[in-house]
Amino acid sequence: MSRLEVTEKIVATKVAKGLKWSDIAAKVGLSKEWTTAACLGQMTLTKEQAGIVGEIFSLSDAEQKWLMVVPYKGSLPTTVPTDPLIYRFYELVSVYGTTFKELIHEEFGDGIMSAIDFKMDLQREPHPAGDRVSITMSGKFLPYKTY
Repeated sequence: MSRLEVTEKIVATKVAKGLKWSDIAAKVGLSKEWTTAACLGQMTLTKEQAGIVGEIFSLSDAEQKWLMVVPYKGSLPTTVPTDPLIYRFYELVSVYGTTFKELIHEEFGDGIMSAIDFKMDLQREPHPAGDRVSITMSGKFLPYKTY
């Protein structure tokens, strides 16, 4: 048994049961983004959270233990950028890329987010612990067409 096998079981069960990540997240009590990332093997769940996820996906105790192991984050095997700032975006996509894909497909169907018909807003957010970078991205959804 491996974390990858548990992830594959979670995804297969989600599909078989017709579950939505937002509904799963509501039961776990966390955001759909984080919960999806956790279920896809990119985050570590607490024992309580693993128990809830385990119940939803009919996971054994041994499988639930894998949800509590700190994962090797990054799910996209590609060349690593060397610029520190660009690397952080690479890291973000490596960790959350499968989550973005899963949630976009769940919400819109099979397709992609355009990087051509696209807008982005980057703002500085003052914060007592240090200013934060806020990036909002908005791209037109482009469904795949049949022919």
